[in-house]
Amino acid sequence: MKQILQYLFNHNTLTRAEAKAILIEIAQNKFNENEVTSFVTVFLMRTITLEELEGFREALLQLAKPVNLGDDLVDIVGTGGDGKNTFNISTLASFIVAGAGQKVAKHGNYGVSAISGSSNVLEELGYQFKDNEADLRNDLEKANLCFLHAPLFHPALKSVAPLRKGLGLRTFFNILGPLVNPAQPEFSMIGIYSLEIARLYQYLLQKKNMQFMLVHALDGYDEISLTGDTKIFDRNGENIFSAEELDFKNIEAETISGGKTQAESAEIFFQILKGNGSWEQNAVVLANAAKALEMTQKSGAYSACLDLAKESLYSGNALKCLELLRN
Repeated sequence: MKQILQYLFNHNTLTRAEAKAILIEIAQNKFNENEVTSFVTVFLMRTITLEELEGFREALLQLAKPVNLGDDLVDIVGTGGDGKNTFNISTLASFIVAGAGQKVAKHGNYGVSAISGSSNVLEELGYQFKDNEADLRNDLEKANLCFLHAPLFHPALKSVAPLRKGLGLRTFFNILGPLVNPAQPEFSMIGIYSLEIARLYQYLLQKKNMQFMLVHALDGYDEISLTGDTKIFDRNGENIFSAEELDFKNIEAETISGGKTQAESAEIFFQILKGNGSWEQNAVVLANAAKALEMTQKSGAYSACLDLAKESLYSGNALKCLELLRN
């Protein structure tokens, strides 16, 4: 590792093969904690390259516990690390999409740089994580949604979990998370905290046989925040959408705060799903869910997808998906 670190400290970058090999060795605990921390720190000081991102992704997918959950699946996920402390918007949007009839294979983890990640909030609400394919398929069948808790499927992440928690900073593992869903869903809506990383994702995902939508709010959120304009990338290019173009109006940042504790975050989540959310909370979740439904190209234009999302939330169908998962 010392040679690798010296190579990187001299402003060199890794090839795809080198990146893959090193991450596999990290997962096999071949290096000590100080060496791994130094390696991770390199990517806090500069942007990861496309080849490095591809190599790290290949390593995690190769090491992942395999799972086959069928076709026509959607994931709605964010890189995290935007420092905005919003409530769990992408996870709520996932339940609304499931309540609208689209099957969701949600990939998530505990929060590292945020108070409450998707795994935190679902665990707080009583959901039991599962790593058995039959159980996950059963969840999909009854609730239209299953949740893949990343540490159960990615042994490589277990080995660096204490390090990530100790650093408490956004690392390249945040960037990798949305790219390594072991179910390999056909559709991925990914929120990204920076335009630079969004373009890397775009280059990488254009090579893959999947539909994707990359979302970045221009004021720094890794989701459609409605606090300003949103840039969206897909296979056809990129566009900027105002809140008005998404059939809403601009909102203030404090209206979508995620609370100060995990329990508070879970309560906000549950109240929104029960239909007790504020106009601003509902608006943000509905805009993200509608865009995810639009991506599947099965539910018509955005306006029709927004109607489906509203029906899912306000009828209680989205809440029913959570209740079915918890039983």
